[in-house]
Amino acid sequence: MENLQVPAADPSAHHQNSVKMAIMNANRSAALGAWLIAVPCYFLLCVFVYYYSHGQSNWFSAMFNVIENMDNTPWLDILAPIVLFILPIVCIIINVLAITHMQYRQVGEARRYREFSFTIRIRWWNVLLIVLSILIITAFIAFAMTESISISK
Repeated sequence: MENLQVPAADPSAHHQNSVKMAIMNANRSAALGAWLIAVPCYFLLCVFVYYYSHGQSNWFSAMFNVIENMDNTPWLDILAPIVLFILPIVCIIINVLAITHMQYRQVGEARRYREFSFTIRIRWWNVLLIVLSILIITAFIAFAMTESISISK
């Protein structure tokens, strides 16, 4: 133990000039993102089971009837785009901010040069939520486009 070399801490090192932090916590953003896409995923699951599997469960038909009644109410028209478009976009933003890390520092002699580093740390839950959100948005846009094409003909 007496022969071990103790590392020296140099206060003039450049580590104090470097700020590297995540904008958001990855675990918290994954939890929040899961809640943000839970409602759209539940809605899409109910629609899929109701139409394609012909599930005659009271639960799925009741959920579909609630959404149908909300669509007929004039002041609730905006709720479907918020749930199916805005919430997944917020989920994407939050999770992208959680996995990106930025570092800015001045380097070189007399600090003449500036360096900007952009790093993406792969957190699988965050990436999965980003992919699910993109799929939900794609499904909503595809539905809106096919609906407008079928109405116009």
